[in-house]
Amino acid sequence: MRQPTGAAGTAGPPGILRGWLDALAVVLAGLAAMGAVAALGLWLAGADDLPEGGFPSVLAATVALAVGGSVQLDGGDGDFASLDAGISAMPLSVSVAGAVVIAEVFLRQLRHRAVAGGAELLGRAARTALLWLLALVLLALGAKHTFTVQIGPDLVQSIGSALGLTPRVGFHADTPSTVGIGFAWLLLVLAATFAVSRRAPLPPALLRHQLAVRPVAFALWLVLLAYLAIGAAAGVITAIVHGNARQTLAVVLLALPDLVWLAFGLGLGAPWHGHLVGGLGLPVPKALSDALHAPEGQQATVDLGTLTDQDATAWWLLPLAALLLLAAAFLAAHRSPPTVRLWQHAVRFALATAVAVLLIGLWTRMDAQYGLSVLGVGLGQGGLGDLLSTVLGSDNPAATLGSGSLTLRPSLPVAVPLAAAWGLTTGTLGALLATRTRHKGEVRPAER
Repeated sequence: MRQPTGAAGTAGPPGILRGWLDALAVVLAGLAAMGAVAALGLWLAGADDLPEGGFPSVLAATVALAVGGSVQLDGGDGDFASLDAGISAMPLSVSVAGAVVIAEVFLRQLRHRAVAGGAELLGRAARTALLWLLALVLLALGAKHTFTVQIGPDLVQSIGSALGLTPRVGFHADTPSTVGIGFAWLLLVLAATFAVSRRAPLPPALLRHQLAVRPVAFALWLVLLAYLAIGAAAGVITAIVHGNARQTLAVVLLALPDLVWLAFGLGLGAPWHGHLVGGLGLPVPKALSDALHAPEGQQATVDLGTLTDQDATAWWLLPLAALLLLAAAFLAAHRSPPTVRLWQHAVRFALATAVAVLLIGLWTRMDAQYGLSVLGVGLGQGGLGDLLSTVLGSDNPAATLGSGSLTLRPSLPVAVPLAAAWGLTTGTLGALLATRTRHKGEVRPAER
């Protein structure tokens, strides 16, 4: 019997080469998608005006942040001026673009399979992961640049010039976090791909588990997509009505999921804690910015109550989250076999909702601290936009740096059990509704 040599997973050299080419296609397609979205968002934010050829490095730093890395900023001028800063926040629009493209290309290579061997799937994942690690190392090395900046208002600038101060602000991606967390990010993307998509072939040993996972995973993925669609529509309307189209669209292309998935968690009643010193410098909802302001040294609580205090319309986040979760629970129950009992569906949906909110909490964490001082004296409070205007672009790249900080972290011990309770409730109601829409002759879960 002649053994095929052209298919991936065979032992012959053509099969090995094809397997590596497939893995390379997945990695390059994902990076291309992330780079395209990040580049367009940065261009809208004004990064095309960056001096000293800094745009490619800023683009690499943005992609590094999108896979969970962090960017450190440092610089100064000897003992006269110093900078203490760092940014750790995921631009989730870039992350989602890369994840969707990676999943699509990976699955397209398996499109003619109904079942795939475990060894083949592990081989494909291993080759993709190895090339991805190499790409992350190159990405971290490329995310490095320095800029010359002004050191303060006119008087301070004059004094600095007389002293010969020419501070330079540099940034670089933190290699361990970029490579380590970026690797975990790819594994999560591949795992979510097989959990959500019915097109993904599984090994025979796992086929019996797919109906316990895929209906609820797909339904919750639709909830997240629905929030993205609502947020994108709101962003377009805001850009048209308020006339700040470039800045608003930049936020959409860089951080839309950060805002709308945060809104989903807040709608369920989950709290986030943090503070904002200075200004965001970005056109995010004013209610969120105001809720984050707290007295020096104190933490602010961002939840449905504090948002409603700032903007009465924020209470709509509650019924929106409840309605979308109920619709997702109904869809998941409707796509499940009629042999699934009501309590089984409710528990599965509760677990899936808890995992979704856990991931949202981890993805929406933000930490940014920055400050430029001259002769040990800080130059006053500025906005985060002052820093980002230097590092991520602005109409005046040589912006004056001040000092400030932004933190936003979820209260996971509260958010995760709360999400599970929501999932259990909506999962039960969704399963009850689904039993009334089944065709005659099917056995309802509640009757078994």
